[in-house]
Amino acid sequence: MRKTKIIGNEAEDAVIRFLVSKGYRLLVRNFSVHNMGELDVVMTKDDDLFVVEVKSRLEGTLYADPAGSITRSKQKKMLNTTRVLISKYGLFDKNVHFLAGCVTHRRDGMIQNVEIIPF
Repeated sequence: MRKTKIIGNEAEDAVIRFLVSKGYRLLVRNFSVHNMGELDVVMTKDDDLFVVEVKSRLEGTLYADPAGSITRSKQKKMLNTTRVLISKYGLFDKNVHFLAGCVTHRRDGMIQNVEIIPF
């Protein structure tokens, strides 16, 4: 497995651990619909569904607002993929929220910080 894929998986793990510690439950990870898109992490809490796009950044690098780095095209793909997920799991009664899970890591991959930002 490539190093970037390993770091990406560890970033997703960190976001899941963080949200679970806040009372969220994991519904699905890496939900993919062919020719449509992929959802990194999907969590539930009470009557809410949280779709999380995970962004991993190297510590010490400057970058724009992580939620701002999620393009209109990516948002559209996420929305369409979320519609399929809602239908597949019968989640029509859930309020849907889209979040950016920004994970900062060191060069060796060690996670330094997890921040959740709505978009």
